[in-house]
Amino acid sequence: QVQLVESGGGLVQAGGSLRLSCAASGRTFNTNTMGWFRQAPGKERDFVAAIAWSGFATAYADSVKGRFTISRDNAKLTVFLQMNSLKPQDTAVYYCAAGRAYLPSSVVNEYNYWGQGTQVTVSS
Repeated sequence: QVQLVESGGGLVQAGGSLRLSCAASGRTFNTNTMGWFRQAPGKERDFVAAIAWSGFATAYADSVKGRFTISRDNAKLTVFLQMNSLKPQDTAVYYCAAGRAYLPSSVVNEYNYWGQGTQVTVSS
């Protein structure tokens, strides 16, 4: 099993920034890719960004390109999501996920492990 714990969510004004962290533990050697997804009330869980544990491959949803940056610290088994120029439509619960795909994936079903989520609220 792999355990994922997110942190860093909160309330911020539009135009502000937040940095989310996801600490992984357990059988992380079974995973190759880490992703961030988000889910707003009454909506489906949407892809935000993903990164491979090795190499430099990353992927982003069009809605966050140029504003969000995903990065990792392999030594600490932690993945980060730096979110800048936040908009009210970024408000959602943000989930960290781990999967076995060798390339960063935007597909929910390719992720086997999920964190409990952290709330991000952007006020206008």
